[in-house]
Formats: sequence, structure tokens, C-alpha cells
Amino acid sequence: MRDAMDDVLFGGPRLLADIGGTNARFALQRGPGRIEEVATLACADYAQFTDAVRAYLARHPGAAQEVRHAAIAIANPVDGDFVKMTNHCWQFSIEAARTTLGLDTLLVVNDFAALSMSVPQLPPSDLVQVGGQAPHAGAVIGLVGAGTGLGVGGLIPNGSRWTVLASEGGHVAFSPADEREQAILSYCWTKWPHVSAERLVSGPGLALIHEALAARGGAAHVPSPVLEPAQIVERGLAGSDALCVETLEVFCGMLGTMAANVAVTLCARGGIYIGGGVVPRLGDWFARSPFRARFENKGRFSGFTAQIPCFVIHAPYPALAGAAALLEDRLLDARAAFQRAPIDSVTAPPHVHA
Repeated sequence: MRDAMDDVLFGGPRLLADIGGTNARFALQRGPGRIEEVATLACADYAQFTDAVRAYLARHPGAAQEVRHAAIAIANPVDGDFVKMTNHCWQFSIEAARTTLGLDTLLVVNDFAALSMSVPQLPPSDLVQVGGQAPHAGAVIGLVGAGTGLGVGGLIPNGSRWTVLASEGGHVAFSPADEREQAILSYCWTKWPHVSAERLVSGPGLALIHEALAARGGAAHVPSPVLEPAQIVERGLAGSDALCVETLEVFCGMLGTMAANVAVTLCARGGIYIGGGVVPRLGDWFARSPFRARFENKGRFSGFTAQIPCFVIHAPYPALAGAAALLEDRLLDARAAFQRAPIDSVTAPPHVHA
């Protein structure tokens, strides 16, 4: 029975996924560090979460028959069995999805919990430091990331392992740092009674900042049409549109305030790591943006934040590696619990699920 348990928990490839409000990225883990067959599916193309999983596995029919364990990182709070996405229409029961998909294990975690867990594994080549000194070894680490939403997370050292701090910090109330940002907030108040940081410090937030600046007057410019976030980034980096340049500058300043808030809240002397899809696209321009100056503009704690390094994560799929690490920990804990149980009290290996 002990050998059977090892086979149930550790045999075959594992399914990994990183699900955001726009895209779902899937992969198979065929061994330690071997994350392969990565594919991105548009969430809008599938009515249900399980439909997207089946569509991915259909591309790999041989592996699909062997997959017993899956870890899903999702851009959403995960509290109990029922998941209803904030930035997409999918909703599901974890246990029902596990049964439907024929899995022994379906671990569903917050996407920034998975991203946080990936940080200790990231090689220096996947990181670009923006200011600060060297990180303190064995210190708390903070994460922020702008994509479809605004993610926040943390890592707390726990002996030889890390404890992941899942967070919904992107939904804190937006706090303006100057008169221009106050005007943007006032514009947002005409649309919503509560304005979260995520409304502005995110991919969709770029379009909202651009819209608010255009309504205010912004930089010297002619009236601008409504633009998609990707267009704003392209024109801003090219310097061809003054309003788009201003939008990027405002966005990076807002992100600097948010990152500094996370740094002082967590006392993150181990560094602040920046994920998500927006900032890596800004390339070298980000280091010259208002981000770092705003990060260090913390009043009496400016000296504290000035020492903390910030790192932009350039790894292509870091949350998948983090999800794999969390799944590994869950399966190891399940095996340890199984081994501690009296042999005559165990009739079958247990299901392991969130």
C-alpha cells in the first residue's frame, strides 16, 4: 500500500495552469523543472473552466490519460470549494471540477500565491533590478503585478521552506499622490463610488488613465481617440504621442506608490518583485520612468524604501513554476500524512484537493 501511494501521488505528468481574466496558460510537468507543452488559450473561447482544460488535454491525448494531479493558479480569491472569477465569467466547484476531469488532485490557488512561490526558483537572467541595494537574505519578499488586474502577494521565510502570503491587495482604495492623480481619481468617481488601485494600476487601467487625462487636458496634445492599452504602450514608448507618454509616466508613478505600500506593509527587505504582463513590455524605459522615484518618496520612511531593491520578472511563465512547487508541497504533505497513519487504518490512498 505504501508503494501504491507513491505511485498515485507521484506517477505520470502533472497538469499546470495559470488563469487570468483574459488568457489561460496550460502546461505539462513531466519531471522536476520540466515544464513543457505550454499553450495559451483565450478564456472567452470557452464557456467553462473545465472546457478549457479538456481542450488543452485534447492536444496531448497520450498525456491526458496519465494526468492525475493538477495545480491551477487563478486570478481570484480562493476560499473554500467555490470559485467565481472577478475579471471573467467562469465559476466552478473545485471538487466537482476534479471529479469531472477525473483527477486525483486538483489544487486551486491564487495566481499571485503561485507567482510568489516561483520567486526563489528564478535565475538572475530572468530578473532586472530597478534601484535599491542587495536584498536581505532570509527576509520577507513582496510582489506586485499589473495585468488584466493588479496582483499582490508575499513570501515569508519558514526555515528551509517559504510560506506564501496570498493577498487581494490590488483591491485596496486607490490613493493619489499629487494633484494630477487627484484629478484622475475625481474623474473615476463619476463612474464608480469606490475606486480600487486595480482600476488604474492594470492593463485596463492604462486606458482609463488615458481617458481621464484626455478629459482633463493632460499634456499638450490634440484631442485623442480611445486607445487600447497595447496602443498606448506602443505610442508612449515611441514618443510619438504626448498623451500616451504622459499616461505611461502616470501609470508607473502609481505603480511605484503601490509597490512602496506593499514594501512597508510587509517590511519586505527581501525585495519587491514585479510581475504581470504590463511592466515587462516597457523594457528599459521602465527603469527611467517615475517608478523608482515614487517608490522612494515615502516621507519619513523614504530611507527605508530606498534600500529595498525592486526586480522586474522577465520569465515567460513564472506562475506555472510556482504552481508546480505548491503542488509538490501538497503532495509531499499528503504522503507524509499517509505514512504516519497506521497501516491497518488505511484502505485506499486519499484524494488530495484544495
